Amino acid sequence: MFYSLAIDPIVFSIGSLPVHWYGLILGFGALAGLFLAIREGKRFNIPQEFFMDLLLLGVPSAIIGARIYFVAFMWDDYKDNWIDIFKIWNGGIAIYGALIGAIICGIIYFRRKGYPFWRIVDICAPGLLAGQMIGRWGNFINQEAYGGVVAESFLRDKLHLPDFIVNQMYIGDAFHHPTFLYESLWSLLGILLLMVLRRQKFVRAGEIFLSYFIWYSIGRFFIEALRTDSLAFNGSSGVASLINGMWKPMEWLGFEQGYLDPAYGNIRISQLLAILIIVVAVVLIIVRRVTGQASAHYSDPIVSTKGTTADAVVPDHAAHTTQNASQARPAEQDKPEGGTPKE
Repeated sequence: MFYSLAIDPIVFSIGSLPVHWYGLILGFGALAGLFLAIREGKRFNIPQEFFMDLLLLGVPSAIIGARIYFVAFMWDDYKDNWIDIFKIWNGGIAIYGALIGAIICGIIYFRRKGYPFWRIVDICAPGLLAGQMIGRWGNFINQEAYGGVVAESFLRDKLHLPDFIVNQMYIGDAFHHPTFLYESLWSLLGILLLMVLRRQKFVRAGEIFLSYFIWYSIGRFFIEALRTDSLAFNGSSGVASLINGMWKPMEWLGFEQGYLDPAYGNIRISQLLAILIIVVAVVLIIVRRVTGQASAHYSDPIVSTKGTTADAVVPDHAAHTTQNASQARPAEQDKPEGGTPKE
């Protein structure tokens, strides 16, 4: 049976300028993340303009970071074709690089606005997952970031995927694992998990953001090994064996690792980073609690150090309690010594 590219990567053209699905999908993912952040920010009376400005600054920073990260590890492909570095619509951005760029931007922006870093990134964490969940469909359109070869029956009969996904996964002369879909669904589950977790009273400042890193990195570790286009390097055989051993549960479930050319490397960078990020995030949660750095809870008021009294932001339920208390105080203060209220 003959399979053609199911989806044209170009949506339409404005004159000679093509508009790519990839860019539109990334933009839609950013807006979805913005919506979630604004919605949660309302609980703390944080103005939506704060998050809109953050998006305008954060998206370019994330794209630049993602591209620099990718190009740095693929420098041999770009050193003689510098113009190709700027062609991000052809794919080739790395999520870890995007996070580095976004975090650097956030640190600077939050400091200028006077907001505590850990409190704001907690609010943004589900939005980051939403952006990643949607953004992966850009990889689907471009037929990139896919996994190893699988039988057509695996996609149709075991995964029960619709034709437009199955056809798009026919790349070269074979069907491939839709790793974009695996990661997209993992991100969706992560959004639901973080939304439940942030309503728990025991959660401290920064722990939603760190939980995001833990959740995403767990999924990325197992999904990454299915891919055939992983960034890799030649490292210690012991480390490579450890990583392969940790991936064994996937083999028990019937999955096989995607091909990785030994000449290119024996350690997938994203897998190693995922392990390191999980360890660092867990250690940070423990250290911040033990040292008292995470004394504030997620539901506590968020106050800008550069705002006026009226700019102090508190959750709606706290604001309601404060208002009731303030309404009661004047009557108590106006009582004379005899106990009769003044007129």
